[in-house]
Amino acid sequence: MIYKIIVLDLDGTLTNEKKEITPRTKEALIKAQEQGLKVVLASGRPTYGITALAEELELPRFEGYILAFNGGRIIDCKNNKVVFEQTLDQNLVPKLYYSSREAGLEILTYKGEGIIATKKTDQYVQIEASINKMKVEEASDFLQQIEYPINKCLIVGAPTPLHQLELQLAEQLKGKIDIYRSADYFLECVPVGIDKATSLNRLITELHIQSEEIIACGDNYNDLSMINFAGLGVAMANAPSEIQKQANYVTYSNEEEGVAHVVEKFILDQK
Repeated sequence: MIYKIIVLDLDGTLTNEKKEITPRTKEALIKAQEQGLKVVLASGRPTYGITALAEELELPRFEGYILAFNGGRIIDCKNNKVVFEQTLDQNLVPKLYYSSREAGLEILTYKGEGIIATKKTDQYVQIEASINKMKVEEASDFLQQIEYPINKCLIVGAPTPLHQLELQLAEQLKGKIDIYRSADYFLECVPVGIDKATSLNRLITELHIQSEEIIACGDNYNDLSMINFAGLGVAMANAPSEIQKQANYVTYSNEEEGVAHVVEKFILDQK
């Protein structure tokens, strides 16, 4: 099979624990793009938190794409244009806010090139800020200080209470909003029908590419849809066992340059 697109999750997949792309991984992806492969970066991160990595991999030059907010926004890196966008129903945000506060958890969203959160110093808010290299504004009145439209809210906190809230909100808001975790301490709240596979399907339809011609690499539950959708669904060795079981192939961990291994094995070595 000649693969035409590789779709890469970022945290725990493309980047190492330092949130960096290793020289070997970068070299493999540049070589693959020179051979015609399109690279798509697909993440729960906001667009601003992905752009630097896209530029490092020269996606503007090679006409790659960004799938931000778990697929809620698709960006064509060639011209920085929004190809697709779906925003969160603002009438549902108060429910997310009050539920998170009652559970003793923090909530955040994105405002321009920054984050607006209920508590700036919360350790999990700071993790999100560090990942995306974004400044945090602490809201004295979160609901009033949001600038709509927004693509998602992120509820953050310790895994056990967060999982309990996930079950509660998934039941209460079924059919109105999609709820899932992108990390043990991150609960994604996105528009209904938004996931990486759905947005990827929109993109490849425009590009006249078949799902069988896609490699998708990921390590967490929000990657599962695209791993199942792709012709070659790849799980990282650091992914939970449930995800590894559903993948076509399990590569090395993100600390062992698993993405580089996939590109070398299935793209570069085939030439």
